[in-house]
Amino acid sequence: MKALESFSLTYLLNSLWQVPLVFAAAWLAARAVRRSSIAMEHRIWVSALALAALLPACAFQPAEPFLKFWQLVRLWETGAAGGEIHVTMAPGVALEHGLLRLPSTLLAAIALVYGCSILYFAGRLAWGLWKTSELRSQAECAALTGEAGRTWERCSQIFAVHDAEAAVSGDIAGPITIGIFRRMFLLPTGWQASLLAEDLDAAIAHEFAHMRRRDFAKNLAYELLSLPIAYHPLLWLTRARITESREMVCDAMAADAVAGREKYARSLLRLASTLTQKAPARTLHAIGIFDANIFERRVMNLTQKRVELRGVRRIAIATACVALGLGTCASALALRIKVPAPQSEAPGVQERPMHVGGSVIPPKLVYHVDPVYSEEARQARFSGNVQVYLWVDKDGNPSHIRVVKAAGKGLDEKAVEAVRQYKFTPATLNGAPVAVDLYIDVNFQIFDKDKKD
Repeated sequence: MKALESFSLTYLLNSLWQVPLVFAAAWLAARAVRRSSIAMEHRIWVSALALAALLPACAFQPAEPFLKFWQLVRLWETGAAGGEIHVTMAPGVALEHGLLRLPSTLLAAIALVYGCSILYFAGRLAWGLWKTSELRSQAECAALTGEAGRTWERCSQIFAVHDAEAAVSGDIAGPITIGIFRRMFLLPTGWQASLLAEDLDAAIAHEFAHMRRRDFAKNLAYELLSLPIAYHPLLWLTRARITESREMVCDAMAADAVAGREKYARSLLRLASTLTQKAPARTLHAIGIFDANIFERRVMNLTQKRVELRGVRRIAIATACVALGLGTCASALALRIKVPAPQSEAPGVQERPMHVGGSVIPPKLVYHVDPVYSEEARQARFSGNVQVYLWVDKDGNPSHIRVVKAAGKGLDEKAVEAVRQYKFTPATLNGAPVAVDLYIDVNFQIFDKDKKD
């Protein structure tokens, strides 16, 4: 449970600031393309949601591939087979412990509250899926006739959706689409008879656009992906931007399939007026023409002239958006904070250690042993860095030793075995010995004996 608690707190702490960072970058990129390509704007917001959910869980360091590459170059130059071990040690530089000096019980409580929030949103997701299933089972199959039937057949051909079903329900206020494998188009009871033919054509075309894009399945995937950050207000705004841009993408597809953008925009406004007498009663996951309450922007998007991006300008904007995204990811990973797993108090250490800095004079390493290079790493010609966290008590003895950055291949255990035998002069505060915590980097490198000699 301690490892899970550490991961949960690390994810929560990083998501608090990484989600706003990703949102800000996505907002800038979306503003750059909103006049030219609504589809690109939609992809930007979807990418932002994915990054906001995944970045807090990533432990990857941007400089690590370059270090690995340099190690391989060194090994190739030296011919590491049969070489010896060269170990260097330095204080570890990390943010992961110094930020949170909180009791383990409080950290456990925070992790519990965070876990309960995830369970709440997961329960709400399950409830929405159950309500959607109930809505489908209670709907009555409908046969679209006349002009509506012809529109249905035409849209089926245009959007290449041939397995959709039509049904009516008294529990909805507007047309919606549900289903992943068996897609269903639901109309409110009485709508087929009460709407103008061109308005019904617009609604059918819009829902076929959703079915063509499989938006119901995508929406469910977004819900699942964003569960760990569902508590964050900026995640709600990101989801709203995804919904808005998705509706405008479907509007463009539907307008091209019916009578054109201007007539489709008028139909959209007339359809929206039907909501003035009855609020939309929708489930969490149903996809429909009334999803986004941005009719003004949707109508303007249909009627205004788009700015075509071609050639160098298109490449420049795309490159700028990619660079902005990569820079955001690199910044988020470089400044990532980790919360170590809570440790039980070691014998003889009854107080939390202080942190080196300010008036606290750091301890000095007076005795160390070189770790034994593992046979697995030697055979693989592997070089790596192991970062170890430890306490140094008032007598200069190490305790609470654990690996915070692993290298694998048996080197982690060897590093811990060696650090356990270290001896320090105690750290001092105003001349008195104090317990402190440290990070030690143990660097494993292989060098050719012949060249060294």
